[in-house]
Amino acid sequence: MKEKIYMFPGFMCDKRLWSKIIPLLENDYEIVHIPLPLSSCFEEINQILDEKLPKEPINVLGFSLGGYVCSYFAIKHPERVKKIFMVSSTAGKPNEKEDKRRAEKIQKMLDFGFEELSYEKSKSLLEEQNQNDEEMIKVLQDMFNDLGYDHFITHLQSTLHRKHLINEMSDLKIPIHFFYSTEDRLLNHPFMKEISERKLNHVTINSRVGTSHNVPLEDPINLVKHIKEWMDTNP
Repeated sequence: MKEKIYMFPGFMCDKRLWSKIIPLLENDYEIVHIPLPLSSCFEEINQILDEKLPKEPINVLGFSLGGYVCSYFAIKHPERVKKIFMVSSTAGKPNEKEDKRRAEKIQKMLDFGFEELSYEKSKSLLEEQNQNDEEMIKVLQDMFNDLGYDHFITHLQSTLHRKHLINEMSDLKIPIHFFYSTEDRLLNHPFMKEISERKLNHVTINSRVGTSHNVPLEDPINLVKHIKEWMDTNP
């Protein structure tokens, strides 16, 4: 029987986020996609996952907002998580400037309605060398536009309620792997610096040079290599 990896997508993402890494993993592991619960309250999200996820310890992988959801669940239920992989993600909270920007985006959406992700905006979310990849641009565009208003408002509101969980995460004592891009403007880099400086034995930090936030789509081979190393780590 293949070992399972429970994968949590990020903000305005669904299972299409994993389309490039699943073919590279499915011979060795069973991939279980877990959509983010439609709630802006992390306690409520946790309660929903508490009922949905297995009672025995599992391997969880989270991208961006999904990584924060994974870490929150593990902190509340450490006996239920075997190991964590965080892709383009931290267990930190946005800074004051970012909180303000997100609150303004929410208000704009409430005032004027949902604005679909344009081709040009989708293209701008990719690293320069991938900005001619029509398939990748379309995946980002389709995920965002298909999920729509409710997911946008709800999950963006949830990010305003994030807490800085570095101490709780440091105390988990289960294998935690981080993988991120060095110039990812959406990543909380102060969190990564702080957790790196703690030199925790159960935390492994790997990075790639680049601007990509959407690493599962833009650098699947490199990501899969680190996922396999993580899966070989003993709890």
